[in-house]
Amino acid sequence: MTRNWIFLVLLSLIWGASFMGVTLALTGFGPLTVAAIRIVMGALVLVVLAQIMGVGLPAFSNRRLWLHVAGMGLFSNAVPFFLLSWGQQHVSSGFAGITMAVVPLLVLPLAHVFVPDEHLTPRKAAGFAVGFIGVAILIGPGAWASSGAETEGWARLACVGAAACYAIGSIITRLSPKTDLISFSAGALLVASLLIAPVALAVEGLPTLPNAPALWAVTYLGLFPTALATILLVQVIRSAGPSFLSIVNYLVPLWSVLFGVMLLSERLPASFLYALGLILAGLAISRARAVRRRP
Repeated sequence: MTRNWIFLVLLSLIWGASFMGVTLALTGFGPLTVAAIRIVMGALVLVVLAQIMGVGLPAFSNRRLWLHVAGMGLFSNAVPFFLLSWGQQHVSSGFAGITMAVVPLLVLPLAHVFVPDEHLTPRKAAGFAVGFIGVAILIGPGAWASSGAETEGWARLACVGAAACYAIGSIITRLSPKTDLISFSAGALLVASLLIAPVALAVEGLPTLPNAPALWAVTYLGLFPTALATILLVQVIRSAGPSFLSIVNYLVPLWSVLFGVMLLSERLPASFLYALGLILAGLAISRARAVRRRP
């Protein structure tokens, strides 16, 4: 159990720092290129690891499985990575991290519709309502008036859109036929690479040698939040289950805010922190019974 907690905190630290990494990577690369490089690097690591472990990629004859693999590659990697990279050109890394707390809240109505026996109970609905108020504070009318730049409002929507993509990706993964998670993730990153790399090359061209912070940042993004985190995630799910893993949603926003304020000198308006509190409160309400039942 101690090892699971260590892995969970390490996961939250790696994912929380990824938003700072994106901000630094954008000083030397375009948003599509940042997303493409981290996905391609992560795909290379996981495909090689899958081969070493002897699980390989999912069987190509299993079309239903590959539809889910492609769905995860699109909604959990290609689209949200680009949306976050584009959005973080105009918003702080701390703000982008806060929006990730929205993911489990958005999963609630999606699971109610698409996942059998995952009904939206009054308790879950109350949690969703509280969290939704927090989201409204994040991207409400004040979002467009905060800086005088119209792009900031759209950037905030892009970050919330990335959270929505992650929620959709989690439902796709949950409904997928059973298979090895490393194999599944490797296939998803491979599909995401094939989708986003050509687009990045066509739109932004071949990247030139960037400044050192951008190069180190994009390397970190590819090796740690995209590749290593997947391995840790698999270990936690296999050992402690997905409910235990979901605790990470409380920690990632806190790390992202801490790194942004302490290392990037970002300033977060009080409204952002109020929104984070409401979102986390909604998440706690929706999961209250599950927490009480956990040994």
